[in-house]
Amino acid sequence: MTTAIPVAISDHARPADVQAHKGFGPRVHRLHGRIGAAHHQAEGMSFSRSLLAGQASPRQLAALIRALAPAYGLIEAQGPLLAAALGAGGFPWADLARSQALHQDIDRLAVVPATPASAAAGIWLEHLQRLAQQAPHRFMAHVYVRYGGDLSGGQQLAEQAQAILASQGLPPLQFWQFQRPIPELKQELHDAIERMDLSDDEEQELLEESVVAFHDTQRLLAELGDLAV
Repeated sequence: MTTAIPVAISDHARPADVQAHKGFGPRVHRLHGRIGAAHHQAEGMSFSRSLLAGQASPRQLAALIRALAPAYGLIEAQGPLLAAALGAGGFPWADLARSQALHQDIDRLAVVPATPASAAAGIWLEHLQRLAQQAPHRFMAHVYVRYGGDLSGGQQLAEQAQAILASQGLPPLQFWQFQRPIPELKQELHDAIERMDLSDDEEQELLEESVVAFHDTQRLLAELGDLAV
């Protein structure tokens, strides 16, 4: 089941790939530049390495899916209104939405032994709730990081996750499966991010928050790595 670890988990880890970045607008370019180092750190964490090597356990994968569901529920409940208030129309919310898939996956993985409630997921959810009320532009950084990751590196993670589950006779995850072509969804996500009407200060805070979003992810990855012990 072990496979060679790819050089990079996602496009975020390849800032020198000029061709891949060719169509990016200025804001998405800045976001990619800002989160590159944070992405490398997430890539190097034990759970990320074990998943990419095909060595993560079904228990870890089930814990990941269970931990993600509350935050995605909040993002998909609050995101459309917050984005519209920032002037960012055109988000493909219905096609990006992961909540239904997450809950289906939770049900299908109910046979996997239960895991403790995720403290990292709770911290992340509280953080998102504060941002939704106090700093919508910062909230949108999490929207970009989460969906951008699902459409990029998540597709590589999915291949390994499905192989791990199949080897144990478990059903495949729906979480990383989208019903529309990935390049189309990426472009619409990027275009919507570019349309946000932000002040100079808000622009800087968007960039800062994109790194915080990765730190929230790293906290969860560290927690998942501990489950292997």
